[in-house]
Amino acid sequence: MDWFTEPGYWLSRLVFQRALACVYLVAFISAALQFKALMGENGLTPIPRFLARNTFREAPSIFHIRYSDRLFGSAVWFGVAVSGAVIVGMTDWVPAWAGAAIWTLLWVLYLSIVNVGQIWYGFGWESLLLEVGFLAIFLGNADSAPPVLVLFLLRWVLFRLEFGAGLIKIRGDACWRDLTCLYYHHETQPMPGPFSWFFHNLPKPLHRIEVAANHCTQLIIPFGLFAPQPIASAAAAIIIVTQLWLVLSGNFSWLNVLTIVLALSVVDGTWWSAVLPVEPQTALDPLPDTQVIAVASLTAGVAILSYWPVRNMVSRNQLMNYSFDPFHLVNSYGAFGTVTKVRFEVVLEGTSARDRLDEAEWLEYEFKGKPGDPSRRPRQFAPYHLRLDWLMWFAAISPIYARPWLFPLLRKLLDGDPATLKLLRTNPFPTEPPMFVRALLYEYRFTTPQERRETGNWWSRTYIEDYLPSPCARVSPPQG
Repeated sequence: MDWFTEPGYWLSRLVFQRALACVYLVAFISAALQFKALMGENGLTPIPRFLARNTFREAPSIFHIRYSDRLFGSAVWFGVAVSGAVIVGMTDWVPAWAGAAIWTLLWVLYLSIVNVGQIWYGFGWESLLLEVGFLAIFLGNADSAPPVLVLFLLRWVLFRLEFGAGLIKIRGDACWRDLTCLYYHHETQPMPGPFSWFFHNLPKPLHRIEVAANHCTQLIIPFGLFAPQPIASAAAAIIIVTQLWLVLSGNFSWLNVLTIVLALSVVDGTWWSAVLPVEPQTALDPLPDTQVIAVASLTAGVAILSYWPVRNMVSRNQLMNYSFDPFHLVNSYGAFGTVTKVRFEVVLEGTSARDRLDEAEWLEYEFKGKPGDPSRRPRQFAPYHLRLDWLMWFAAISPIYARPWLFPLLRKLLDGDPATLKLLRTNPFPTEPPMFVRALLYEYRFTTPQERRETGNWWSRTYIEDYLPSPCARVSPPQG
């Protein structure tokens, strides 16, 4: 069974596991700091209401046993603690079976969050973390060499992630085929970052080169992941560089970081030996029979479950970021099959006036990440995920996306709900909630370099229309 393990990837596994634990840590912290306002007992889309409508079979989660905000918070902060312990090496201090149990615990906890997270957790990187986290259970610890089959399955995830994204672009918006999508993308992406303005204002020929390079990286380079070394490491390095470019140009939660983490598992251990002050163990234990059987069963299961993602990839009606089972074990991925050409933003405002609203002073609620004040430079938040800010971007595209949660959000603002206000950057009504709130639709565009020099603004915005037909009132205005 010498072929079953690969000692040369001992350091690669160590790097991968520590980095994956860091992603888990960010994911759990993101849940801990935002869940109460979004989906707590008194949140915008309460978990108890969701659990009453869905069975365990439909949405596996430990919270079907019992739910309370305190229990959810305890589980999430426990996930934070376990992730931190793995980062410092806890899974390598215990027997292999105990290490696998720790990785299983992280996966079960996060699966339980995602499956009750509703619209707030409907993103591809949630499924990606669960799929990769499940494979990590079978990698073993520092006492043995990593199983070859699990290393292969990690490459299979990375291949589907990159190749699926490349296919959906080529099949989707015509601007990907004529190489013009980056004329718009940096400006219209869900949450621009601090360098997005600079990327947007690069010369258009360079944008076309970027798109061509992206197609090469996503449609050609992934096949190199299955080639012998050093070709596989070179392919992984190209993917890492491309993902770092995306990290600089926008805020995509932990999608790019987790893609990099997957690519790290492909890099030959000799490369890591040259840069890390860690000596690989030379006396490695053979894998126990139970682990061999578990890895073989895992590989067979992934092979069977891969039928649906592969069929989806070759389909003309390719689905983007889709899970075919409630455990998110083998998923389809993809992003930006269609690129928005014009950026719209929903701006929320409130007033303390009781009447004559046309003449009232309206004050704007500022969000942490999404564009608001034109003079405010976009901030870097990724790999942290601002869930409400992202959903506000979808709401600007179509009110359908906002139907489950926008009116509850406005009601929370009228009530001055502390948990909801913590999700925002500013509260223009610190002493007393407003009497009315309204939602307006604006068109945003990045300023040109000349406009930026003249005004100091990063954005230029134009009022389009009232997003809602009328303001929402805290109390009925006085009669007469």
